[in-house]
Amino acid sequence: MSEKAQGKKPIKVLIVDDDQDFRMQARLQLEADGHKVVEAENTEIARQLLVDEKPDIAIVDLMMDEVDAGFTLCYQMKKTYPNMPIILATGAASETGIEFDSSTDEERSWVKADVVLNKPIRFEQLTTEIHRLLDK
Repeated sequence: MSEKAQGKKPIKVLIVDDDQDFRMQARLQLEADGHKVVEAENTEIARQLLVDEKPDIAIVDLMMDEVDAGFTLCYQMKKTYPNMPIILATGAASETGIEFDSSTDEERSWVKADVVLNKPIRFEQLTTEIHRLLDK
């Protein structure tokens, strides 16, 4: 059941991805679930939205304007907003065969995201992670 149906304040989700189709699909699904969504197509816009919109959680693509743009943005976000949960979304595993994770302390030391999800991401998986991270 969505926050809206429960009478709670909607969760504000920042989606940072250069793929317009991914942003649109995620926005439609998250808004249908009662969340407020703000979007950025690059890291520069994302940094401004972090200040202006103060999202509750962020979904950040790994590869955008630069190959490591998502890693860099996650690092900057955790430095400035250490309590904001971040989901790193990546298609790198399917494109390069390289898999990233954030399940061990060593991986979390350089992957500054709370969860790494491989694209394509199932909507149920995304909402489960959003609620799990915000309920911590």
